Amino acid sequence: MNKLFLLRIALDCLAAGLLLFDLSYWWLGNTAHEIAGTAMLLLVIVHNAFNRRWYGTLARNARGRHGLFNVSVTTALLVAMTVLLVTSVLISHALGGVMPAYSGFTVIQIHTLAAYWLLVVVAIHLGLRWPTIMSVARNLVGIKRPNAIRSGLLRLISTAIALHGVWSSFALGLGTKLAMQMTLDWWNFEESVAFFFVHCMAVTGLYISLTYYGMKLVDRRKNAV
Repeated sequence: MNKLFLLRIALDCLAAGLLLFDLSYWWLGNTAHEIAGTAMLLLVIVHNAFNRRWYGTLARNARGRHGLFNVSVTTALLVAMTVLLVTSVLISHALGGVMPAYSGFTVIQIHTLAAYWLLVVVAIHLGLRWPTIMSVARNLVGIKRPNAIRSGLLRLISTAIALHGVWSSFALGLGTKLAMQMTLDWWNFEESVAFFFVHCMAVTGLYISLTYYGMKLVDRRKNAV
């Protein structure tokens, strides 16, 4: 397999990991949060540089329901990242010597809103590319033939993760965060840091599964017509 392609996959996984890491602001502290956030944004720039040719085929990629949905998700991803970047600069303490940090509550709320929407949109983005990701995984472990038992077991695992993701959405108060509602119900990092990351990963798994199986259902109905 192409080593450059594997490097791209590894960098994308690192960027996704930094996103999860950055969501734990009250555990990290501001300095670590800003360093991790800057690294993530740099990796996003690298990701777009690697995929720059995709933008040249935007009109062709937008054809059909699948393509239009893919373009819409990518657009939402770019919007969320842009909002995250702009608000990051406005509230940054590290840039205090260059420009005053804007600590207004509204900007911080918008920053948090963009971060949690980014979690959901990234998961959907991954769900659209799940067949490619699974193909890479199969090649890495040397799986060449389909196996009904293995496939059934993987579906059971994905179902369990998705169900956990539903519970995790309530545990994290995801609905209120995505709706930008004020709430005092925040994760208590003194009780458990690990469970916070488990919940975030479960939510990611939920939206990956919904996207992947949702698109399979759409394709099946399309072929049946």
